[in-house]
Amino acid sequence: MAARIVLFGATGYTGRLTAEAMVERRLKPVLAARSQDKLDALVEELGGGLETMTADVAVPPSVRALVESGDVLVTTVGPFARWGAPAAAAATTAGAHYIDSTGEPPFIREVFERYGPAAEQAGVGMLTAFGYDWVPGNLAGALALERAGELATRVDVGYFITGSGGSMSGGTKASLVGAISEPAFGYREGRVQTERGAKRVRSFPVGSKQLQGVSVGSSEHFTLPRVAPRLREVNAYLGWFGPASRAMQVMSAGTSVAMKLPGVDKLWSAAGDRFVQGSTGGPDEQARSKSGSHIVAIAYDAAGRPLSEVHLTGVDGYTFTGRMLAWGADRAAGGALRGTGALGPVDAFGLDELVAGCAEAGISQQASGAGAHGAEAAAPTA
Repeated sequence: MAARIVLFGATGYTGRLTAEAMVERRLKPVLAARSQDKLDALVEELGGGLETMTADVAVPPSVRALVESGDVLVTTVGPFARWGAPAAAAATTAGAHYIDSTGEPPFIREVFERYGPAAEQAGVGMLTAFGYDWVPGNLAGALALERAGELATRVDVGYFITGSGGSMSGGTKASLVGAISEPAFGYREGRVQTERGAKRVRSFPVGSKQLQGVSVGSSEHFTLPRVAPRLREVNAYLGWFGPASRAMQVMSAGTSVAMKLPGVDKLWSAAGDRFVQGSTGGPDEQARSKSGSHIVAIAYDAAGRPLSEVHLTGVDGYTFTGRMLAWGADRAAGGALRGTGALGPVDAFGLDELVAGCAEAGISQQASGAGAHGAEAAAPTA
């Protein structure tokens, strides 16, 4: 018998997409959120027959009450750096498997370094950033490393939006405000090291173009070295800003300096609270249908020579995230997790299984991707 799945944040933008994807998979999740009225309306929209529970991150015991030993807790309540701790703590305390939708570097690091050991002790798995941020890059990176073989010591991953519907949800905007001001990290010289976000800019081949991305902390820094222990360097880049990537790099440097001044961190936080309100909706189905995703991974040898290049393409990030969370919850509830503690997508399910899961969610390997022709873009610029 499959474990019970609890979806916390079900009435938010990403939560609704996840709930819809779960119902499409014929799952029966328990839907949880702050408002019973909104939960009742969502259950009706989904066709009825689903259990609901109320909980509020401002009251951690209410979140703890959502899960019992052996459950699967899926949470979309963000920004996670601000509101993610109660769900992560509830899962490890109760002995429930945990899956979240964050893309925020500080929270990802906290899951791997703080909550992961507790989850391992409890005998449960924790899958953080299990959506568009950052599952496709884990898949592309693992495929590139598998193709490159033992000579690969570095892998670079880039995320890009295609099409014309690439607007951000309120939750994404809120997460981005926090990510700009908080320290990020990279994987250098065989270990995770703290550094500011957008420290580096580089370009990737995307179709017939070279598109720029800015460096960002991601789950790949923790997970890909598990797939390929020989790795000495892992880089992840976000290509959402296009020609403005350089400006993002400059803004990041300025913010990093400014945040060290007395009182600036409080002013930044207050501005974020006022102007970015978290889950305020996002692109509708029609807008999402006009947008797509392109993820690139390039593996290099110790001399910086490209060895392999993998391209993944498919649906927009929001659609993928909802479907991927539903897929992961389904697999975890069925006992498919291959380990305990903080897990990456590949070591949680295996590479072949992840290929199939991502394809179900709408992103798969490009049939005729570009060859390893990115040598001219191999060196990130400071």
